[in-house]
Amino acid sequence: FFPVTFPISCRKMESALQEIILTSSPNGPIIAYDTSSGATLARFTGSRSPRKGLALAGKKLIAASHVSSETGTGSVHLYNWWSSTALHHLPVPEPVAPLAATLDGLYLFAGGLSGHVHALSLPSGEVVQSFAAHCKPVSCFEINDDGSLLFSGSDDGTIVVFPIYRLVDSSSYKNSSQVILCRFVGHDSSVTAITTGIGGSNCTIISCSLDCTCKFWSLMQGTVPLRTVAFPCMIWGVAMDPTESEFYVAGSDGLVYKGAAGRHMVKQRREMVLSWPQKHGGAVIAMAMVNGGRNLVTASEDGSIWTWDVERGQVIKAFGEEMGSISELVAAKGFGDGGGNTSDQFSGWMSSTTSGFSGEELNRPIKEVMEMEQVLGVLAQDRSRAINTLGSAIETYEKLLQLILKEATKGINSDED
Repeated sequence: FFPVTFPISCRKMESALQEIILTSSPNGPIIAYDTSSGATLARFTGSRSPRKGLALAGKKLIAASHVSSETGTGSVHLYNWWSSTALHHLPVPEPVAPLAATLDGLYLFAGGLSGHVHALSLPSGEVVQSFAAHCKPVSCFEINDDGSLLFSGSDDGTIVVFPIYRLVDSSSYKNSSQVILCRFVGHDSSVTAITTGIGGSNCTIISCSLDCTCKFWSLMQGTVPLRTVAFPCMIWGVAMDPTESEFYVAGSDGLVYKGAAGRHMVKQRREMVLSWPQKHGGAVIAMAMVNGGRNLVTASEDGSIWTWDVERGQVIKAFGEEMGSISELVAAKGFGDGGGNTSDQFSGWMSSTTSGFSGEELNRPIKEVMEMEQVLGVLAQDRSRAINTLGSAIETYEKLLQLILKEATKGINSDED
């Protein structure tokens, strides 16, 4: 079934790569919206997604957690951009909620009710590894800017940090103690969201929780929170602007709160938090920065989606559908040509009554698409072998460093004697 698309524009890109937002629901479709106009671009059906159960896997796939209303069993549905129905239904060892994918889209991480983190190979869905990370359900994921670390939050109030190469190495790491880099302990209730800044392993880390706080962390500064910011309500989401000077949180009272996130704030211990005046009709459950940090998009449990002007703290567009509830919102960038109005800017994308997006992709023969999937499978295997080799090399260097430190310590002790 190949629906009709908008005509493809020949005009050269004159602006930044276009952005869309995707929303999921426990009782409705996944919907793609134009962030500029608020127009509905596409719907993807068949998934009942719990909170945080939506992720982009590279540029080609959308992953959604699904819990069967009849049996209660869990699975992950994979969609591509040119079909409204799931391309693959991936079985998982248990019901899962939060999802996160590696930057190249070759691996997907799913957080289970048991507290396990499951690593799946895409698009096959093969479970590469499963590790016990928490003593209660996994509640949220975050991958840092260079794609090297996975942060896992839980209902037990902890945050576990994994080097991703260890999670996807099925031969070298067999238990959780070998895989986990560190564990942050500090929240008194469920960790609802995590966001990270730039800087790889030296990035700023912010977590939020149902204990009405946000906490700042740093891998370079140990496992004790650097700063705690208290709010008058439970917090469901957190986002940071690209300059890392400000952060925004999603309040259960329907308000959006703004605070200073600069590193100097950690030293000064000053808290400058304010709420924006306009209020959603329900709890704000997800948010994302778009348009280079100039706008913030928020989603409420009442089904409304608002775009804010960050500088003024005002709503500039309200859209969304009355779908009962929204379980997650994610931003996607770089799928089209950019430009002017909706039909031009999203040339090749589908209207709200059809499914899928790119006309170029729709014109590909099915055989060619299948051949591409086979090639991608081979590339994934090659990448896995490369990761295994890199992991072994890193492990060797770690052992060598330990020996050097041991010998250096002996030398120091000898000098003291």
